[in-house]
Amino acid sequence: MKNKQPLNEVEWVSRDAITPNDYNPNKQPPPEHRLLKVSILEDGWTQPIVVFDDGKGGKPVIVDGEHRWRVSAEPEVAKLTGGTVPIVRIKGNREHRMMSTIRHNRARGEHHVLPMAEIVRTLLDGGIDRDDVQFLLQMEEEEVDRLAERAGLPDVVARDGSEFNKGWVPE
Repeated sequence: MKNKQPLNEVEWVSRDAITPNDYNPNKQPPPEHRLLKVSILEDGWTQPIVVFDDGKGGKPVIVDGEHRWRVSAEPEVAKLTGGTVPIVRIKGNREHRMMSTIRHNRARGEHHVLPMAEIVRTLLDGGIDRDDVQFLLQMEEEEVDRLAERAGLPDVVARDGSEFNKGWVPE
């Protein structure tokens, strides 16, 4: 290995041994929290929590992964690892830590409708039950329906058997 990276030293620590920062502008709505929980329960821990350790004996402060830390308190998730969470440590002053939090938050990207519609189409075409897609991706029923419709699968989501109306007819 040419240079030492934080990921080379993943540690498992009690979730109570680390603490959230006091400045994170990123908030997680309940649907995304439920999705994160399903993700960890289905796939396990795939990403460590990034913490800043000032070396002064206080609790390491979370730089990235506060939502993973929060969901780790839920009994089903805690049971997976006996209440421990994976962490990696970075160093730097408070300002560096704050900028690192923002970089981690903003670097995640965003989903776009057409590729998501294609994914839903592929899952449904591949035999995944519509209800399973809804639960495992934590989507509302209408979201799955609209994405399937967008991908050209109206037969999958036929709501009541009626034809779509024109909605508005010009005079």
